[in-house]
Amino acid sequence: MNPRGEPGLDVILEEVETVVDPIAESAAFGPAMGIGAAGGPMVQLPPDEPAPRLVGSDNSVRAGLLQAGPVAVAGLLVNGISVLVVIAVARLVTSRSYGEIAQLLGLFFILSMPGSAVLVGVVRRVTGLQATGQAGLVRPWVARVHRLCLVAIGIELILVLALQGWIAHQLRLASSDGVVLILMAAGIWIVLSVDRGLLQAHRSYPQLATNLLIEGGMRSACIIVFVAAGTGVIGYALGVFVGEVVATVHAHWSARRAWADPATAPVVRDAGSLAPVVDAPPEEILARRKLLADVSAAFVGLALLGFLQNVDVILLGRLDHGNAGPYAAISVASKGLVFGALALGAYLLPEATIRWNEGGHAIRQLGVTLLFLAVPAALLLGIAVFIPRQVLTLVFSARLSTAAPAFAPLVLAMMCLSFTVLVTNYLFGTGSRWIVLLLVASSGLAVVLVTVADGHPRSTALADLFVQALLALGMGVAFVGVHLRHRGQHWSRRRGWQRIAAND
Repeated sequence: MNPRGEPGLDVILEEVETVVDPIAESAAFGPAMGIGAAGGPMVQLPPDEPAPRLVGSDNSVRAGLLQAGPVAVAGLLVNGISVLVVIAVARLVTSRSYGEIAQLLGLFFILSMPGSAVLVGVVRRVTGLQATGQAGLVRPWVARVHRLCLVAIGIELILVLALQGWIAHQLRLASSDGVVLILMAAGIWIVLSVDRGLLQAHRSYPQLATNLLIEGGMRSACIIVFVAAGTGVIGYALGVFVGEVVATVHAHWSARRAWADPATAPVVRDAGSLAPVVDAPPEEILARRKLLADVSAAFVGLALLGFLQNVDVILLGRLDHGNAGPYAAISVASKGLVFGALALGAYLLPEATIRWNEGGHAIRQLGVTLLFLAVPAALLLGIAVFIPRQVLTLVFSARLSTAAPAFAPLVLAMMCLSFTVLVTNYLFGTGSRWIVLLLVASSGLAVVLVTVADGHPRSTALADLFVQALLALGMGVAFVGVHLRHRGQHWSRRRGWQRIAAND
């Protein structure tokens, strides 16, 4: 009490804190609630500029399901179509050719995975430009990125043409047919990632889902037509190549339409933020060194994720080519989960990046993506445990069902890897570059253990399960650690603001 009998500022702050603390606590670990939500600052918009389109303040699980729904449904449909393609191809080619196709696809996913690193860079840069009122610079910046990507593709083509024979020899492929096409398709996929990053930063999830469907549909149709025409491995590679080209053209057109008017791009203000993001100095948000470090770490880390997804197939094909076909059958069936996680990462990555940069988090969004994966994972695991040989024989034929005992452990391994893919996308969105060390260590361990398995399908799957489970555990610990540190920083900032107010 002051000399006049009125409560002092410190007493008022204590009373306010008693009321606000539970709300602020939930806001710190709840979803972003938009402008004016409990615990969040009121962001004053410049009167002379149009107000940005806000993503709705409803951040319930239902809202997350509606946002992620189009991408998830598209991912499930594409995976379903891919299963049909796998069945058709398995019956159209020999076991040896089928094993070679699996190896080429392994190369494709390893080399195309860094495209997700490009997504990290695009989303970070674009949201930074929006936050500083420079959305008009988005299109010129993206145009420069496209030019750099085209130069990189030209360089890649020269290198692939020079090294195609050596690559085929190292993988013990019957010929180098398809190597150039599959590796160029991987390069084009990285260009595709630039425009998908723009769609993600704009939160144009329906358009992104449409692009996923176009990619999967065109690729599947071309593969069936070319392989049925008797072209074998090279026909499969050509189908993948055509699918990526068509998807890239569509994504570029969609992104240009979405960003035709940058003022319509959505902006989220997070309830956990203690200061308006629009006041942050551009040099802090758009620091090129930090952006380069983030993209470089994501480039390496996501390439390692691609390696971890396919190291078993690639090494088993090299160690025992006779088992390559049967193992490829269970591999394709089980790794559909990972493809689903990659599709859902297209929703999770921008949500985590944008919300984390604004002082919040995307825990609920991560929960939504895990919920979408839970049902197909449980169904596939049930099949792999109880009726593996029957299903493999029905789907792939008896000659490709001999690896049935390895089906269940490989499904469990891919469930762990799916979790790792989602958490890695999330943590890269928060700028946690050090998780690359976990991926490096796990990749080295995978090479050693899969090599020791010496080409035996069940031993290879068990080795893969051990590595993937250990990595998933490590990523889970990293996820918890990052959020505990974030919570501490949140409370430190809030207490700091209270002390400043008390001193005033």
